[in-house]
Amino acid sequence: MEIPDDKFEKVRFGAKEFYESIGRVWCPYLGKEVNFNSEGFEHILYKSWNRGRSRVEQYTRLKILPKVVEVIKFSHTLQEYDERQVFVRRKINSRWEKHLKVVRYFVFIALLRNHGIRFKIVVKEIEGGQSFFWSVYPSWR
Repeated sequence: MEIPDDKFEKVRFGAKEFYESIGRVWCPYLGKEVNFNSEGFEHILYKSWNRGRSRVEQYTRLKILPKVVEVIKFSHTLQEYDERQVFVRRKINSRWEKHLKVVRYFVFIALLRNHGIRFKIVVKEIEGGQSFFWSVYPSWR
């Protein structure tokens, strides 16, 4: 699937503008606010540090991004949960360092029947930090 440059840039610009306007959203399941920081938007565009996603994958994720806020606001049920120890890359004293931390992933699933779309929203929480939006992706299975 080929996406024209102008169409892709329009969606990307609109999604970035929308994302920056959110700030934070109350999540009833977690009982606290979910922050929308730059890490979440970067994860939509990149798989990991210095490794980008395909243009089609970025476009798909950016298109469903506006539905994320609504789903987090009304989620009272958790569909998936994962907790693991991971080396987290943080900038400390002008240097990038890796520290072993407990990372929790909370996954909420949304189904938009009128559009025929099912997608997953991931909220990430690093030990000692706040919860933040991590990812959104279509779930076809």
